[in-house]
Amino acid sequence: MTLDVEVPQQALTKKRRVGGGFGRYVLWRALLIIPTVFILVTMVFLLMRTIGDPITASVGDRMPPDQLAERIREAGYDRPILVQYFEYLGQIFTGNFGTTISDKRPVLEVLTNFGAATLELAVFTLIVAFIVGIPLGMLAAYYRDRGADASLRVFAIFTYATPVFFSGLLLKLIFGIWLGWLPVSGRASIASELKIQMLPNPSGFYVIDAIRLGCVEILGDVLLHAILPALTLGLMTAGIFLRLVRTNMIGALGQEYVDSGRSRGVSEYRLVTKHAYRPALIPIITVIGLQIALLLGGAVLTESTFEWKGLGFQLAYYLSARDFVAVQGIVALLAVIVALSNFVVDILAALIDPRVRY
Repeated sequence: MTLDVEVPQQALTKKRRVGGGFGRYVLWRALLIIPTVFILVTMVFLLMRTIGDPITASVGDRMPPDQLAERIREAGYDRPILVQYFEYLGQIFTGNFGTTISDKRPVLEVLTNFGAATLELAVFTLIVAFIVGIPLGMLAAYYRDRGADASLRVFAIFTYATPVFFSGLLLKLIFGIWLGWLPVSGRASIASELKIQMLPNPSGFYVIDAIRLGCVEILGDVLLHAILPALTLGLMTAGIFLRLVRTNMIGALGQEYVDSGRSRGVSEYRLVTKHAYRPALIPIITVIGLQIALLLGGAVLTESTFEWKGLGFQLAYYLSARDFVAVQGIVALLAVIVALSNFVVDILAALIDPRVRY
């Protein structure tokens, strides 16, 4: 009788201890976001200021010296750098990222108008990376040290090492110009964009807005325009996933429980797809957070190549215009997105594998 009472209490105590460890882990990771974002924003601010004040950099060669000095004084760029820095931090905490110099738009408006396009492209990219990278990684592990494995490893290295702009231009040439199968620029056709923009409160995510319209043709048009940009970035990320899944699955196939399955006559195919598959995916979850930064960096070249009007496209425009107020705001937002993405990935990894909580 005593044993029946003690066992549930031990189980309850263990459950409470695990839950407390997970809660502390989430709190600790959440608190780490603050210094991470603070350091990134500070680095962006200092790097932008190494070139001088933003107004001189943007319009200094097209404005008389007296007018230039007046604009610098009105913007407050003649004050000490520390004063500007703390004022900038205060503006960010209130959601004020400044006003662009080249087109006089609030930076926050640029972020909200074009951020959805970049996030949509990132989602499409991850879908391509998962569909291509994970099955090919399993296949490479299944045919370890054989011809198929060697070919897939070469494919992974090639897709990762190829510059994004080159692979984008190559895909445009093959599928857009030679074969004429896919559109090579924009997020949708002009007619579809006009209908989407006529929606009350469009979300900026064209797939969601097309679903709201209830038009299959517009949805198909949006998805067709997304194929080439998603392939360009997705294949690069798929190469990383392929090698990671292969390495971890080979390690999992060497575990004792897999050897035990072999001794019982379980087929190699079943061992790969049922027993070694899930353990090999755990590292993928942790790597996704690192890939977010890579995707956002690659989005600058990909969006410019395909005229996908997202944050990367706008960032390239503002860099060419030397509008460093806009550049500073966009990079600061991307830094926040990377920090939050890593936080979410860490929580997912902790839920899948409790060992990472301690």
